[in-house]
Amino acid sequence: MVAHAYTVAFEGVEARPVEVQCAVTPGLPAFAIVGLPDKAVSEARDRVRTALSSMAIALPSKRITINLSPADMPKEGSHFDLPIALGLLAALDVIPSDSVAQTVALGELSLDGTLMPVIGALPAAMCAAQEDRALLCPAASGAEAAWVEACNVLGASTLLEVVQHFTGQRIIPTAVAGEVHDDRGTRDLRDVKGQERAKRALEIAAAGRHHMLMVGTPGSGKSMLAKRLPGILPPLTPIEALETSMIHSLAGLLDEGGISRARPFREPHHTASMPAIVGGGRSVRPGEISLAHNGVLFLDEFPEFARSTLETLRQPIETGEVMIARANAHIRYPCRFMLVAAANPCRCGYMSDPARACGRVPACGDDYLGRISGPLMDRFDLRIEVPPVTYADLDLPASGDSSAVVAARVASARARQIARFGEHGPMRTNADAEGKALDEMAALDSESSELMQKAAARFGLSARGYHRTLRVARTIADLDESDAIRRPHLAEALSYRLTTVKEA
Repeated sequence: MVAHAYTVAFEGVEARPVEVQCAVTPGLPAFAIVGLPDKAVSEARDRVRTALSSMAIALPSKRITINLSPADMPKEGSHFDLPIALGLLAALDVIPSDSVAQTVALGELSLDGTLMPVIGALPAAMCAAQEDRALLCPAASGAEAAWVEACNVLGASTLLEVVQHFTGQRIIPTAVAGEVHDDRGTRDLRDVKGQERAKRALEIAAAGRHHMLMVGTPGSGKSMLAKRLPGILPPLTPIEALETSMIHSLAGLLDEGGISRARPFREPHHTASMPAIVGGGRSVRPGEISLAHNGVLFLDEFPEFARSTLETLRQPIETGEVMIARANAHIRYPCRFMLVAAANPCRCGYMSDPARACGRVPACGDDYLGRISGPLMDRFDLRIEVPPVTYADLDLPASGDSSAVVAARVASARARQIARFGEHGPMRTNADAEGKALDEMAALDSESSELMQKAAARFGLSARGYHRTLRVARTIADLDESDAIRRPHLAEALSYRLTTVKEA
């Protein structure tokens, strides 16, 4: 007799169904797991054997074979423990096999039979819903999986509870979804003294999801400005929250099964490796660019990152996804993020201050910012200089609009973009516009068209720079609640594009 249980294997953010086939046949005693298991899956036989022994269930002196089908798909992770145990219990007639076949299971077993939480419960629940099966998972992962309303999620604490459930002794209650968090922080934009141009650029970047580069002396407020972005960004839509939570589920970042409506804000250190930024590693986990999906990726000390790491950002910035190639698989992760970078003008940081600058000015600035390649610099929609703040400015009272006021304007501009593009398509903000949609939304009158032609010819704008300028101008027009791009909107967009920040 061959018993069947079901679980999932993860390929990026997608959960693929896996059938666990268990056969107990005559022969020399053995416990074999086949079907491309990794080390964690292969070690499941010892955890399962000991967990069953703690329940006074002894394995027979026969040959036990576990096949994970499809056999050519790599199987990774400790969540295969529970489905292997269920298949084995069904093969031994401890629990009914037909009930097990109606369930997708995942969970790690401790040696005493306790079910330990695992990553990926949310995408597993979505796969179970598509397969029209219930999901059985550890109780600690149930709140996360229960967000998929189309799936009946059962959260068990021990393997004994699972056996009692399938034998009708004690029914496991349906899991309840975790809380919705909307903590966008308490940092207010009014805390920043001066820097009115930088605040304006920050508002435009937030309204249209535009990439932004800030260059300024140490202590001028670049990081302070960037960390106030979450306070002016609109909350995640339900679709965006689900997309983001699936990635965070695979990374084990969902707190007690709760889903956050606040947009991610990731700020990796400049010593982070390429797999940490882009994704990859032994088990191909999502990197920082994917963890920042639908949110902000803030790279402070931008030129200090490894050149090879920075260059890998070029394609994800354009496509909104990253493809991690391996010899036996290609894993795709979404990464539609807003890149905000900060840099000093040179290594010493004081190139514009004759009293404090080093003796290599201006060559030191050319060398330092020269680490940012021209193609990568071309992908920044907004480039601004953040000058140092004087002591007189620091003594002044808070000025400018608060984060709440700016957030209202940003939300209004985003609403106009959703009405323009729709919420479900690949284009949700002005930064995503391309093709016919870009031509329609960025139509210029004769006066604006003349200005754009002169700027493109005078400063040698690339095709990418031309289109990115139009997208920024459209965002400025949305903030101004204008149906058309006017000359002032285009002029302001060009001022951010043609800043004195030096390209490599």
